[in-house]
Amino acid sequence: MISLDFNFNILTRDLSHYLENQVKVGLFGSGVGLSLVLGFSAAYTCYYLISVAKKPQLVSGGKKFYHFLKEQCPVVSETYYPTFWCWESRIQTLLRPFVTAKPGVVYRNELIKAADGGQISVDWFDNDDSLTYADPATRPIVLLLPGLTGTSRESYILHMVQQSRDLGYRCVVFNNRGVSGETLLTPRTYCAANTEDLETVIEHIQRAFDAAPVMAAGVSMGGMMLANYLGRKGRETCLKGVIVFSAGWDVFECSASLEKPLDRFLFNSYLTSCLQASVHRHRPVLEQCYDIDHVMKAKTIREFDERFTSIMFGYPTNDDYYRDASPVHKLKSVQVPMLCLNAADDVFSPSHAIPVEVVKQNPHLALLITCHGGHIGFLEGLWPRRSTYMDRVFKQYAKAVIEQGGRLDDLC
Repeated sequence: MISLDFNFNILTRDLSHYLENQVKVGLFGSGVGLSLVLGFSAAYTCYYLISVAKKPQLVSGGKKFYHFLKEQCPVVSETYYPTFWCWESRIQTLLRPFVTAKPGVVYRNELIKAADGGQISVDWFDNDDSLTYADPATRPIVLLLPGLTGTSRESYILHMVQQSRDLGYRCVVFNNRGVSGETLLTPRTYCAANTEDLETVIEHIQRAFDAAPVMAAGVSMGGMMLANYLGRKGRETCLKGVIVFSAGWDVFECSASLEKPLDRFLFNSYLTSCLQASVHRHRPVLEQCYDIDHVMKAKTIREFDERFTSIMFGYPTNDDYYRDASPVHKLKSVQVPMLCLNAADDVFSPSHAIPVEVVKQNPHLALLITCHGGHIGFLEGLWPRRSTYMDRVFKQYAKAVIEQGGRLDDLC
């Protein structure tokens, strides 16, 4: 974890010493170059400490949940120091998959039968070496939901599995239909609004380990699906707590942001091509019901949804689908403690669409908003390979829910 104590004088002295030994000739053969470098470095450091490194904003609908988080999750009160050389949101978003390590995890795959004849692939990390919870029947379970095109092999999922392993917990990763290599048996994939497959998996977990406490974590679209699930189920769920990262709260606003020229070029087109690649892999079964040629010509996620997703799930229009997929409309019905981490500079979920006022009306909800972090970025440290701010939030919250969750039984 990055130190919270910055000593500006020491930093400047060490930088000066390094440059004096490395820069042999200044600009135009004088010391002007060294002075410029030192001046720029000092100015950049001041700007970083004043404008970039800030404490996150914690918003909760009730004092009990707020104080629980302050006490059990000290990370929510700490200044977040984004990686010094890549704190800008798009850079954080783009670099995370490349700079963060992928811990080695051996999964046990299971295919669960769905009501429509399809199959759902889940990957288990049983953590049979757990010393803290040696009895597999009562070993706590963390259900993990990846993002739009993600699987159990995403770096952010592997990091959460690693954090859970350290705590002695078991993990199970919910893979959306058709994305993790399994055969698509029916002409149906997935969307943020439909939670039937998620309900099937949660019920399966509960039947298999009815004595084990269960919590869940969702990332991006996985977080949206979890929030929609909780909004529909209320108290009728076995989940003891939920944490959501970089969720898009209002799909209309998310789409509009991603369709801006730069973000369309950097993110929208790429994600659209990933969605189309998944459709292409399962073309033989999907083309029985959908115009796949038309789908493959989509240029944006919105066009893809208009031509494929909204039709698959029976919505009259794509706007009807986007309205139903937006978790902001269901947050008032959530009855399980849910912490949501968003970055204010996330282009996937713009700050003006983060539901601060809605969260204030529900004592089961809390929002943690950082100034920087991008979309599933939250990089910190000089070389953010092993851990991120998001990892620390996850580990502390998971431990608090599993070990102290009884204190949250009555938040109303």
